[in-house]
Amino acid sequence: MTPASPATPTPLLVLDVVGLTPRLLDHMPRLKTLAGSGSQAELGTVLPAVTCAAQSTFLTGAPPAEHGIVGNGWYFRELGEVLLWRQHNGLVAGDKLWDAARRAHPGYTVANICWWYAMGADTDITVTPRPVYYADGRKEPDCYTRPPALHDQLTEKLGTFPLFHFWGPGADLVSSQWIIDATRHILDAHHPDLALAYLPHLDYDLQRYGPDDPRSLQAATDLDTALAPLLDDARREGRTVVALSEYGITKVSRSVDINRALRRAGLLEVHTQDGMEYLDAMTSRAFAVADHQLAHIYIRRPEDLDSAREALTGLAGIEQLLDDEGKKAHGLDHPRSGELVAVAEPDAWFTYYYWLDDTLAPDFAQLVEIHRKPGYDPVELFMDPLDPYVKLKAAKALARKKLGMRYRMAVVPLDPSPIRGSHGRLPDDPNDGPLILCSTPRAFTGPVRATDVKSLLLQLAGLQARPAEDN
Repeated sequence: MTPASPATPTPLLVLDVVGLTPRLLDHMPRLKTLAGSGSQAELGTVLPAVTCAAQSTFLTGAPPAEHGIVGNGWYFRELGEVLLWRQHNGLVAGDKLWDAARRAHPGYTVANICWWYAMGADTDITVTPRPVYYADGRKEPDCYTRPPALHDQLTEKLGTFPLFHFWGPGADLVSSQWIIDATRHILDAHHPDLALAYLPHLDYDLQRYGPDDPRSLQAATDLDTALAPLLDDARREGRTVVALSEYGITKVSRSVDINRALRRAGLLEVHTQDGMEYLDAMTSRAFAVADHQLAHIYIRRPEDLDSAREALTGLAGIEQLLDDEGKKAHGLDHPRSGELVAVAEPDAWFTYYYWLDDTLAPDFAQLVEIHRKPGYDPVELFMDPLDPYVKLKAAKALARKKLGMRYRMAVVPLDPSPIRGSHGRLPDDPNDGPLILCSTPRAFTGPVRATDVKSLLLQLAGLQARPAEDN
């Protein structure tokens, strides 16, 4: 039975600490202290264990089969295009956390600071990365905010959103620090009932170097130190803190060129312009949208299903090929999913590469270009170590940028071998999987499923009763 709505809901701060695992928590004393005096539990994630799918499950209480976010991107069949990292909240089906909260308590206020699918959401305050795309082709760092006046307030106080520290070879603590400071400003100036903050810092060095590398462990400590003032603010305000993670990043040692296998089997087609090959998704009999350790294989005609399966069966690095029954068993049976879904072996991950000769690769392959590549590319975290002039090229590009001229930062290698960490498959060991922490003691007594996070947050806010067995 739902209790009467409280006059003042318990304010919440929900931190999405990407990549946080029990092993890394040992290197984060402030968060570990919070968990020790409050609550800590294993968090069961979803397949694929990637940002957009996991966050959408947290906020709707539904699996990907229901909310429709089957990865960080997918093949839009009606457009004939692969699109990743879209931003419109209308793509996410289902009842959102803030809708449920407002039914229980009209006027409930929500701030979303950089959780995904933020644009168009019915939140009171929104901050999300959004570059300026000038008509001459230049891309400059910036963010989108609601209300619009918040943009200039944050920019004047904190500087321009540090986009090139949010992703790419320069990705580091600077972007998470900006988000932390923006969250502190919003809590102080607006006092939302619920504040959601996305902190991506652990994503970077764990993919670059692997989760056990000293640089990755230092990244965890650095993020914990940066979080301390925000945690202090929350304590002074009497705000309940929840910290959770979408996935854990585990060690990998090899990549799987799934699209090249489909091309060699005669199923994937390309078209050529100016000596560069482009994936022809509209005419390919089969191709894959690679997303970390999971890949959706889109098959144009039913009669090509067996050929695609045959081309991939036995391909080193693939652990499972999920058909309709397999997708259903994992809550991934949605029309946006591929006809087959490949899951990598624990030490492997999928590239998006489809060309067979690097001299025919499209020019965007060596750019940080998350919207043009038909799949996820973690190699964007590196500068090409085989190019002796790579730093000079970067300096020239930056000089052109500062002069307001068009520039091309072609510094990303075409060699996937440097990647040492990945995610996307379900964890084999809970110590390498996501977890959830809460400043409230006994907030939960056992593992928490991703689909239960929405209800848990409503309970912590005092807007929904706990299940009978917890009372």
